[in-house]
Amino acid sequence: MNKINHIAIIMDGNGRWGRKKRKSRNFGHINGIRVIEKLVKDSIKIKIPILTFYTFSTENWRRPKKEINFLFKLIDQYFVKEINNLVKNNIKINIIGNIKILPKKIRLRLTESMRRTNKCKKILINLAINYGSKDEIVKAVRSIRKKKVPISIKNFENNLYTKNLPDPDILIRTGGKKRLSNFLLWQLAYSEIYFIDKLWPDFNMTDYHRVIKHFKKVKRNFGKI
Repeated sequence: MNKINHIAIIMDGNGRWGRKKRKSRNFGHINGIRVIEKLVKDSIKIKIPILTFYTFSTENWRRPKKEINFLFKLIDQYFVKEINNLVKNNIKINIIGNIKILPKKIRLRLTESMRRTNKCKKILINLAINYGSKDEIVKAVRSIRKKKVPISIKNFENNLYTKNLPDPDILIRTGGKKRLSNFLLWQLAYSEIYFIDKLWPDFNMTDYHRVIKHFKKVKRNFGKI
């Protein structure tokens, strides 16, 4: 039976879900956070140590400014409200992506949230914010050249945002689209990928456990027979 160390998730469909409910796209984003909370609690129960959520991509800057501002406000308000509970429940927050160019308020909030939860050990939650895998790969190559170290898989991986973390065993993408959308392109090389037709706010723990149950039965060869 396959052990699960890391699950990555592309939470697609919030905006479409909001429109489907005849409300705003932002209404979908609000309900999407509730699914994240349920999934984190469930993952703690079944002892999955690492989750990575594709929260805001480098391509998401192309969205309307009003929606971008709402997303950052939503993230900021969540950490203001929940940071004490995160610490209490031993949940560690880590951000992967280039947060240097984010608005100062959200950048400081994310940095403070990482600092406050740094010693938490029950589960690690990676939030990919202003993240793009192509940018990450270019950044890693530049870093290797600057350090003047040999080009190798180990040295390359040591310069990724996910250094020292196991690659995802599972990628779940909701929303019916069948693509990776510039997410963890290097790290997903041997991941089992599950495309779910449901929009993210409709994704539930039955769906989650169905994926996990299937994964545990999959024969993983990693190039072997």
